[in-house]
Amino acid sequence: MESLGSIISYVVIALAIVIFSILAVTTRKILRAATYLLFALFATAAVYFKLDYEFLGGVQIAVYAGGIVVLVVFAILLTTHPGDNSERLASRSRRLGLVAGLAALAAGAYSLLTRCELLVKAPEMSNPDMDTIGTAMLGSGHGQYLLPFEAVSVLLLACIIGGVVVARKR
Repeated sequence: MESLGSIISYVVIALAIVIFSILAVTTRKILRAATYLLFALFATAAVYFKLDYEFLGGVQIAVYAGGIVVLVVFAILLTTHPGDNSERLASRSRRLGLVAGLAALAAGAYSLLTRCELLVKAPEMSNPDMDTIGTAMLGSGHGQYLLPFEAVSVLLLACIIGGVVVARKR
């Protein structure tokens, strides 16, 4: 049974993720949105560390919080004026969006409540060693991820080149 302090820390981390995620998509200043995204990614890394997945927590900080957010900020600084407010979006289908959001919330709640026995008793898992993780992530066999990893790196390179081209046209 988990201690009360552990449960409280999970709730605090979950609230931080929810609050910073909402702030990231609702703020009108683009650099603030990137900063809120950074905080949400750090809070996600805190969840991994609480679950004793040190490798995933480190990857979350190094790749997402470190690399992706820096890339987003670099692209923002190249293509926009970071101090400007973005214009308010005019949406004619707010009701449809609200209905879709409530439907997704209901589906998530139903899934969570019907699978509660999985939350109470987690299956036994073991932490894989670094060799197993490296082989699974960067192997070229069936079920391994070398090709998607390289495809994402080419996509990020294309985004950087596109940002430079757009910035040079101005």
